[in-house]
Amino acid sequence: MDADEMDVDLDGAGGIGSPPSASPASASGSLPAVLSELAALHRPASSSSATSPPLSLPSITFLSSGPAAVASIFPRLAEAGVPASSLLPPLEASLSAHPLPAAVAYLRLLLAPASPLLTLFSPLPFLSLLLAIRKAAAAAAASGAGSAASNPSSGSGAASNPRKRKNQRQKPPAAPRAAQSLLPKALSLLADAAGRLPLGAHPDARRSLVDTAAELAAFDVLAAVLGSDYHAGAVQDVIRALAPVVLSATKSAARVAAVQFLVRKLVPLGGEEGEEAVRKAVGYLPRYLAAKAPDKAEARALAVEAIVEVVRALEAEVREGFAGYVVAMARGKAKGRLLAVDLVLALLPVLLPSEGDDCDTEDSWWLKFLLLLVERCSDSMGGVRARALTNAAQVLDVLSERGVEVDRLQEVMRIGDMGLGELLRRRCTDDKAAVRKAVLVLITKAIGLIGRPMDESLLCAMGTACSDPLVSIRKAALAAISEVFRKFPDEKVMKEWLQAVPPLVIDSETSIQEECENLFLELVLNRICQAAKSKLDDDSITLEEVFPEGTLELLKSICDGEVAPCIKKICASLGKKKKLKPLLASSLQNIITLSESLWSRNCKPIENWTAPIGSWWLLSEVSSFAPKSVDWKFLSHHWKLLDNVGQDDRGKACSQVEPNSALWAVNRVSLLQTISNVSMELPVKPAAELAQSLLTRIEDFDMNLSEVDAHVKALKTLCKRKAKSANEGDALILKWAQQLICSAFDILDQYIKEASESARGHSFVTPMTGKRKGMKQTSASKSTLRAVVAVFTVGSLILACPTADVKDITLCYTQFYMSKITKSLRDTCEVVRRQTFILLSKLLQRDYVKWRGVLFLRFLPSLVDESEKIRHLADYLFGNILKAKAPLLAYNSFIEAIYVLNDCTGHGVYSDSQSQGSSDGRPALFAIRGTDERSRSKRMHIYVSLLKQMAPEHLLATSAKLCAEILAAVCDGLLSVDDAGGRAVLQDALQILACKEMRIHPNILSDNSEMDEEGGEGGATASALLAAKGRAVTQVAKKNLIQIAVPIFIELKRLLESKNSPLIGCLMECLRALLKDYKNEMEEILVADKQLQRELLYDMQKYEAGKGKGKAAAQAEAEAGPSGTGRSPAGESARATVRSVLKEVNLKAPTPPLHSMSVPKVKSILGSAGPGSLRPDVLESVRRLQPFESDDES
Repeated sequence: MDADEMDVDLDGAGGIGSPPSASPASASGSLPAVLSELAALHRPASSSSATSPPLSLPSITFLSSGPAAVASIFPRLAEAGVPASSLLPPLEASLSAHPLPAAVAYLRLLLAPASPLLTLFSPLPFLSLLLAIRKAAAAAAASGAGSAASNPSSGSGAASNPRKRKNQRQKPPAAPRAAQSLLPKALSLLADAAGRLPLGAHPDARRSLVDTAAELAAFDVLAAVLGSDYHAGAVQDVIRALAPVVLSATKSAARVAAVQFLVRKLVPLGGEEGEEAVRKAVGYLPRYLAAKAPDKAEARALAVEAIVEVVRALEAEVREGFAGYVVAMARGKAKGRLLAVDLVLALLPVLLPSEGDDCDTEDSWWLKFLLLLVERCSDSMGGVRARALTNAAQVLDVLSERGVEVDRLQEVMRIGDMGLGELLRRRCTDDKAAVRKAVLVLITKAIGLIGRPMDESLLCAMGTACSDPLVSIRKAALAAISEVFRKFPDEKVMKEWLQAVPPLVIDSETSIQEECENLFLELVLNRICQAAKSKLDDDSITLEEVFPEGTLELLKSICDGEVAPCIKKICASLGKKKKLKPLLASSLQNIITLSESLWSRNCKPIENWTAPIGSWWLLSEVSSFAPKSVDWKFLSHHWKLLDNVGQDDRGKACSQVEPNSALWAVNRVSLLQTISNVSMELPVKPAAELAQSLLTRIEDFDMNLSEVDAHVKALKTLCKRKAKSANEGDALILKWAQQLICSAFDILDQYIKEASESARGHSFVTPMTGKRKGMKQTSASKSTLRAVVAVFTVGSLILACPTADVKDITLCYTQFYMSKITKSLRDTCEVVRRQTFILLSKLLQRDYVKWRGVLFLRFLPSLVDESEKIRHLADYLFGNILKAKAPLLAYNSFIEAIYVLNDCTGHGVYSDSQSQGSSDGRPALFAIRGTDERSRSKRMHIYVSLLKQMAPEHLLATSAKLCAEILAAVCDGLLSVDDAGGRAVLQDALQILACKEMRIHPNILSDNSEMDEEGGEGGATASALLAAKGRAVTQVAKKNLIQIAVPIFIELKRLLESKNSPLIGCLMECLRALLKDYKNEMEEILVADKQLQRELLYDMQKYEAGKGKGKAAAQAEAEAGPSGTGRSPAGESARATVRSVLKEVNLKAPTPPLHSMSVPKVKSILGSAGPGSLRPDVLESVRRLQPFESDDES
């Protein structure tokens, strides 16, 4: 102990009720001094009822020093006439003053020879002793944590603050080291005393002792308690105290020691020779732990591990009783079910019989456990289903190792009439991700139990899981369906596997891509490699007998149109990683050769032979990575064979071509690609001869369209092989490319000339219409086919040789027929419209076609096309490509678009837009005419799409143009509103001006969050500039509204009132939308028309009241229910507001004569009445009230 603290304690001890003569004697710390102090403390205590003072620290230290110090204290006390009970009050007071030394001294006295236990032991001092030990342990733990946190070596914080370091040196430590060193001694003495103390009569003291020992992991104390004569009552206390330690959520030494204590010390007490109460408590120990087990997964797993350790130490009868409890718990609450499915898996190895015994009996625990798991696989709680499926997979592994028959497992894993396959299928489509993942793991483990044939619905569910959003589920599905394919390579399984697994090569997760490639290599390519050693036998009749089972079906399936692109990517990736074996190319050549040999041996005509489907295609994909494995003689032989058959097919009429000619064409394409891949390994002379043959074939322009690109690519690679250098090869390729392009355009010119003459007109239509018979029909079809092949050939040449000069020719043909091509954008067939849109979009992006004339206007209806795909393409074209490529196009063509979409020719300036391209008598082909809601909404969608592309300054200019070129044109008589087209244009213009996309707010320009995130001075400057620009634009917009728009609106309102036009409602609605942000300045803006000012103010008030009325009416209707018939209070309030405002308006402005009034819109129901059918005052009243109704209509 520190000297300073010792002095302070001694001074304090000498000053609390002790005589002056005792101070020097107490300083010696000897037995006589202790006796003297006890005698001195005994005299005041016997004469007064005050609380006894504590013993001095030297006396406490002496008593706690060792057994020799207290060996003779009780005889000496008897000699001095001091009773032993006089020790208890000062010791109890010392437990508060000096906790740990006093506790050690108390325990020393209890263990001393001739110690009067019944006199010295009392529950309250004993509880104080336990509290002192617990506080000392807590202080020691805090001191250790504090010293670790303040260690200078762990950082530079302490070294950087010298004042703090000086204060730390001056302060005494929180827990003296001498006191900390007494803690192990105190626990040791407590363990020695626990078995001797009379705790059987004091259950509270016993329970506190057990709790303290459990908290401090003092298992020797607990062992002493269990070894005492009062252990029968202490067993339950020990179980209760150790349960939180055993079930703790973290792995620790204390937890492991607690579990071992239960197994080695507590469980043996429940043997046959033990007391009945102890046996019952020990038997219920695992159930108690199961009831207290935590919910979280990691903590629950540790609890299961501890419970199983305890169960393993119990007797067989008790183990079976707990197993029955687990089965019952699996049918209880959700928490118990979740724990039960975990306990089942852990208990199964414990309850299974030994290796030599028969485990397949009706009352076997594995049978009950497996049935339990199968039931829980359909639990209402997702977590229980997932754990049951996961554990069922592991249980099947255990049972398979123990030799349980598959038929028996299939019989067990049924729920009523639902077999295992149906159960797995349902869980594959579960709404919980953990369940879907768990069932896929179970499928992988239980593939032998599913049986053949595989359920198609289960296969489909596994295939669907391969495209699950979660990576872990895709991985599990990939493993599951691949395991099924590995065990059962049936045709259905193969088809589903190829539909599900190869597309994962483009997965976003790299590990899934690699696993997909490895599985394809293992399950597909390696199986095909097995055909390399196949040979024809004398008794071979079919190819299926020659090659390994499933090889031909596999080849046929991999060239499916949906799967082929993914397999190409897989083969390319495997080839780059050098995982494709040369044996694969040899195997494919062997398959093709044996197929031809077997066909010839059966004396069948060779022109009817086709190689196994997919063999040529796969060879063309893998040959580029194994060019030396492909034999030139093999390629030459089959090229001559396929080419001769192809020429024979081209010489026949279309009706005479054999059905398998399409397969020959596909095989020729694959063969040409193979030749291209291995061209650098070919001999020079044969390569040159083949190149000349291909050039001749291409110049005939009579081959199948699918072969054109393959011929061009093969010719390009052969020319490189033929040339001596790279430059010579490029020159040679450019030479024959230009030659072929010229020939192709000669054919096109000739065909166009013939077609125009046949049509007997100046227009050219493709394809030709009308029916012809005989030789003319044959000649025309051949001419058309040659022209089509020529076009395809030009496209292939452009891709193969981009340096070829074809741009001028393309521009010539495209611009000449552009007005006719754009008409296909309004074709009745969706495919035609979509392909036309894509074609023109690509031409526009590459500048082969310009956005001039009516091309832009004819693209606009695609924004509201009936096809969703076309609408998406149009949105992307206008919103992304066009906005970046031609940002001013929408602004420049906006007014013209309004006239074109409404098919309005009333304005002289814009009448030419409709007249262009109308020679076919359909000028309104690209218009969306009509005043119905559907037509107007379509036009507004187009207008809004164009407005979204404009900058704020362009929106401002567009607003001015709308006022000047449409609204002012109506006022000046240039655009007549008596015409339906003119009215539609004016109505659209008013709606555009009123829409929210036309409003200009400063925050549109001042929002510069992206620059602010980057920080810096430049970002702040740019933000300030944009804010200033926004304010400037807003001021200009307000100025234009006052000086330009409002005068035009006033004049237009007078014109429409004079014509009694129904567009007055639209005009008022537009003005309300424009001026609602300027309510306070309304009098200044509308100074020229006070009546209009009052009407607009009232309309705005009524509009806001109407919104509140609608909300209140909806709320009242919801509260009253469907049968509510009461009048809404909000409606009464609105009507009262209308009456009061109307009265106010009438008081301020007397009614002018009818001829001088601004007449708003009158409902159509009144328009049919004659001039004299109603009194003038009634008509005047109706006209004055009508603006209020127009808001409801709008």
